[in-house]
Amino acid sequence: MELEDLPRQPFTARSAAARGIARSRLRKAVRDGLVRRVTQGVYLRRDVELTTELKLAAVGMVINRHAVACDRTAAWIWGVDVFELRELDGVPPIESMVLSGHRRPERAEVRGGERQLWPGDWVTVNGVRVTTPVRTAADLGCRLNRRPALAAMDALMRAHGFTHGDLGRLLPRYFRRRGVCQLRELLPLVDPRAESQPESWVRLELHDHELPPPEPQWWVAVDGIPTYRIDLAYPNAKIAIEYNGVEFHSKPEDRRSDDERREWLERHGWTVVVVTEQAFASDFDLGWILAVKEALAVAQRAPRRWYVRV
Repeated sequence: MELEDLPRQPFTARSAAARGIARSRLRKAVRDGLVRRVTQGVYLRRDVELTTELKLAAVGMVINRHAVACDRTAAWIWGVDVFELRELDGVPPIESMVLSGHRRPERAEVRGGERQLWPGDWVTVNGVRVTTPVRTAADLGCRLNRRPALAAMDALMRAHGFTHGDLGRLLPRYFRRRGVCQLRELLPLVDPRAESQPESWVRLELHDHELPPPEPQWWVAVDGIPTYRIDLAYPNAKIAIEYNGVEFHSKPEDRRSDDERREWLERHGWTVVVVTEQAFASDFDLGWILAVKEALAVAQRAPRRWYVRV
């Protein structure tokens, strides 16, 4: 099968069959990397960029007209991917809720139930109803575990510019909803300056250990020019906290740049604490938390007066 045999829009196995492409050929195209599953039951040519419009088109093929895409599916549509790594070997189902008084979805590729949504809670884009970014953030703040919930709320606020006040105005409507206590706790911690999920996790861990909130994305100037950017910093105490993830810190040139920046910072009086992904494993190491506590304690010691005998 050639790519030209397939449309440049999302398609289902049924629509592929209408073009003379059997399911066996479609499965082979997926195995060969010519086609990818956008969501359960919907496919797209590998050479076509998956834009927001195409995501909406894919969701629109499996969601019913009385349903609203919500939770992680809505976040994905808005450009924030919060699906867990273990789920990505398959294709997570569409998460949607039907408006009150309508039947719940019965398709295997759609997961959801009924939710009380007001007209302002969702928008219609390209014919698909999607919860707004702020409503999506509030829903995920209730539904996900604490770390991914804060990371999702950070990323949605960063991408779409809603405020803490916008989130706070939704809170009364979540009264007695499962997860609302977590949402109340996380709301003041949301910070759109976070640039990755692990940065959000680090901030949450610092909060849980009753440490003051650090400044995200802090620039250190050299001769008055912002030169070195730190993931998280206590600038007055000159403490830098950096997350070393595989995605941006595995190449030799990345490691070399990291080493040069950290050596400069240490030469100029900064304490650099590096957090690795192992810190968030099931048996996570809290050594970095102790290092931050010790550095803060040293910075907060009262100055001593020294007398010189003559």
